[in-house]
Amino acid sequence: MSEVTTTDLYEVTMALSYLREDMRAPATFSLFVRDLPPGRGFLVAAGLEPALDHLARFRVGDADLEEFATALRRPVADLAPLRGLSFAGEVRAVPEGRLVFAGEPLLEVTAPLPQAQLVETYLLSLLCHQTAVASKAARCVLAADGRPLVDFSLRRTHGPGAGMQAARLCALVGFAGTSNVAAACRYGIPAAGTMAHSYVESFPSEERAFRAFARTHPGPVTFLVDTYDTGRGVATAARVFADLGLSEGCAIRLDSGDLGELARQARGTLDAAGLEDVRIIASGGLDEYGVDRLVRAGAPIDAYAVGTKVGTASDAPYLDAAYKLVEYDGRPVMKLSSAKVTSPGPKQVFRGPGPRDVIGLANEEPPGGTEPLLRTVMRGGLRTGPPDTLAAARARFEADLSSVPEAARAIESPAAPVPAMSTRLTALTAVVRHRIALRAATTA
Repeated sequence: MSEVTTTDLYEVTMALSYLREDMRAPATFSLFVRDLPPGRGFLVAAGLEPALDHLARFRVGDADLEEFATALRRPVADLAPLRGLSFAGEVRAVPEGRLVFAGEPLLEVTAPLPQAQLVETYLLSLLCHQTAVASKAARCVLAADGRPLVDFSLRRTHGPGAGMQAARLCALVGFAGTSNVAAACRYGIPAAGTMAHSYVESFPSEERAFRAFARTHPGPVTFLVDTYDTGRGVATAARVFADLGLSEGCAIRLDSGDLGELARQARGTLDAAGLEDVRIIASGGLDEYGVDRLVRAGAPIDAYAVGTKVGTASDAPYLDAAYKLVEYDGRPVMKLSSAKVTSPGPKQVFRGPGPRDVIGLANEEPPGGTEPLLRTVMRGGLRTGPPDTLAAARARFEADLSSVPEAARAIESPAAPVPAMSTRLTALTAVVRHRIALRAATTA
């Protein structure tokens, strides 16, 4: 089974009908988020790279036709018009790592109508999930205020594939490492990890466990100290570190309880033993809210491991996103459904200092002092350049984050900037709305 059939059934029924009606003219679809989720002052554009990979290899083969026919309970011959259909269109998109706001296109596809329609579901699934997770991870970076973060999400994400995405997205926004070995190797991310409570429980004592671990891993080691009594665990770890002459690069990990108070006690124990170089790592159900509270309280925690809540974007696990037709065969179109109105025509986002964003038409000249966010990344079904890198995406993220207003960066009750609409887009919207109203009146 190829990725082609990973789509909603109505994409297939519409594409087949378009082909039979010979509706193959260019169509532009815009993928955007209507409203930011509560608790978000910005979104981090993500998922474009795998989306381009998908489009580049998209082709309906014989096995795909058989699956479509099975789903539709129709003979394979009925699906013959779809055979060999591939993506040969253009994609303009916001590069990964850039910050975006409500109503701004993350991506626009222009291709023959059946092609542009059939890729909708996969593109929405990729960009929505990855943008949601990247945005959650970015807020953890803000909360940590320069302290290293490690991705521990793999075991709790919604499947191994989502775990791979989470590791990549965390690295994109500046995490220092991941526990996910496959992701570390695939994306060149430092691998990080310690031990589980089961390891400690397997030995007759914590001390035996710590010494055995240090024998197997003679480099810098991290001991998990809260399997039984945290205070005694820290003291035991300190004794083993001192006996083995270990200090630089080593750490203890706190995974439960009052992390702030336990960290203060642990720091005192370690310092008293002359182990000022031993770091304290905190984990255990943390996200930006927990990290923010600990940082603001002055907890002596050197690094944070975050997992479940970040890998699942737990407080905002989905985006109110849409992939809407905005132009067909040169004719601007729009949707007027209550609370789901769209604006017509291919778009561009012009970003000025602040940032102050203006959503305009793709063929507008950029207003003075602004830059267009959407770039042409695919033409004729082929990438316009080499694949992007995590380092480049991270650099874009860091630059955008440094310029976003403090109100949007807030962990509690952030306020997102609201993009304006250009004069030309406003005028076109009014014209198309009037045209639709006239048509409705004459056909009533």
